[in-house]
Amino acid sequence: MAKTNPKTIARLKRVKRIRKKISGTPERPRLRVFKSSRHIYGQIIDDVAGNTLAAMSTMNSVMKDSDIKGKTAKAHKVGMFLAELAKTKGVTEVIFDRGGYLYHGRIKAFSDGAREGGLVF
Repeated sequence: MAKTNPKTIARLKRVKRIRKKISGTPERPRLRVFKSSRHIYGQIIDDVAGNTLAAMSTMNSVMKDSDIKGKTAKAHKVGMFLAELAKTKGVTEVIFDRGGYLYHGRIKAFSDGAREGGLVF
């Protein structure tokens, strides 16, 4: 087994602690965010059915074609695109799952973009 970074272990413990308290329902699914060193990913998940209703990341073709510079600006745009995609699926209210990260920087930009796109949380 490969060694795991202590910061990653601490974040995964926070994820477990957060997930005990929140769960997505069909009426109000969970908006989950994950960030790597280069990209950001967002999913809207119905935990009752175990389905991903919508997903968007900086790896999608919509984002690859854009000429946005900077990771924070890209995170904001991904949040906006995910909100638009969610509205087409009929989702307007979500529960935000920050994935164990601080609500700061790219995570905050992502959530602000999702709010601008029309999601309520």
